[in-house]
Amino acid sequence: MEVKIGVQHAPRELVIETADTAEEIESALADAVGSDGLFAVTDSRGRRVLVPARNIAYLEVGGGVSGQVGFRS
Repeated sequence: MEVKIGVQHAPRELVIETADTAEEIESALADAVGSDGLFAVTDSRGRRVLVPARNIAYLEVGGGVSGQVGFRS
């Protein structure tokens, strides 16, 4: 699953590919915002991404784009 995190005062969004479900991502975000803590996501390579919840501008959870290479008609 692809997760895009918009961070305040950052020119680019963070794009993370993770095995977590949308419900797990939403739950982790709700917990982080509720406690004013860190939002943590583990990507598909096992790396951990931490973002202060107060600095998250938006979060986009989607299916990702796998297998699209080249031109489509």
